[in-house]
Amino acid sequence: MSLSSQQTTELATTPAVSIIVISYNTRDMTLKALETTFAETRETPFEVIVIDNASTDGSAAALTEQYADRAKVMCLDENLGFAAANNLAAKEAIGEFLLLLNPDTEVLDGAIDKLMAFARTYPDAGIWGGRTVFADKSLNPTSCWSNMSLWSLTSQALGFSSMFRNSSFFNPEGMGSWDRDGIRQVDIVTGCFFLIRRDFWNSLGGFDKDFFMYAEEADLCARAAKAGATPMVTSAATIIHHGGASETVQSDKLVRLIKAKMTLIYKHFPAATRGMAMWLMKLWPLSRYMAHLVLSKIGRQSSRDSVAVWKSVWDRRNIWTNVSD
Repeated sequence: MSLSSQQTTELATTPAVSIIVISYNTRDMTLKALETTFAETRETPFEVIVIDNASTDGSAAALTEQYADRAKVMCLDENLGFAAANNLAAKEAIGEFLLLLNPDTEVLDGAIDKLMAFARTYPDAGIWGGRTVFADKSLNPTSCWSNMSLWSLTSQALGFSSMFRNSSFFNPEGMGSWDRDGIRQVDIVTGCFFLIRRDFWNSLGGFDKDFFMYAEEADLCARAAKAGATPMVTSAATIIHHGGASETVQSDKLVRLIKAKMTLIYKHFPAATRGMAMWLMKLWPLSRYMAHLVLSKIGRQSSRDSVAVWKSVWDRRNIWTNVSD
């Protein structure tokens, strides 16, 4: 495969940004993410580092065949998880910035160029992100979050954050009433489209190894905030994020998510409120299980499948309640 003159120039120039993509059983989506990255990043010198986390869908062969001459492709024999794989890739990076880009994304309309320009305009933020949309271009609000609090955990446990998803009062973590338009300081930039200076990443030690998948960026943003960062996002930089592509079993995803959030509580909540926060987190899957059980008994068809999911999560509580330093 021959390189275009633009791509040859990119590889010959010291990259301003190292774009990191961690792939796990998302072959076609990963190839699309890389295709759109190369096609839509025209103003910023960049390098691409791809790590395949021991996929079983032919990802390694396809990535090596199609991108070995344009990217650093590393194919692992074991699944290290999202956090550890990003840490490994970051050690290979030489760019001034690191951009973490999910494999189930598509870069739109020069989004990486625009995000880099945004970072140059607001250098003190320390961490930057954009807006995400679904394939039909409707808003995917998961590009950023607010920190957990006792109120957000209470609202989640009682089901308010789901019933009133568009309310920032009842859905504070999701900033429910904000349409993600414009520029805003946030607590957490999601790891699907996450820009940080490489030297700052290194000073923070990268992602915490205690996070296999989920909440690693929340932990990093919390540590970054203590170091003076004020993460910011802009809707000018928009990508497609399909979401959930590498985790196909819903109960497994929820077990990983809850364990990650329990670990986050353990590490970042004050000692005085940590116990209450963990209790509220435990209440969330229990309340979902009980609610869907009741609804299924009175004939709600959709709740019958949900009962099995939440029962599986609750039955495995010994996994997600076991957290420590």
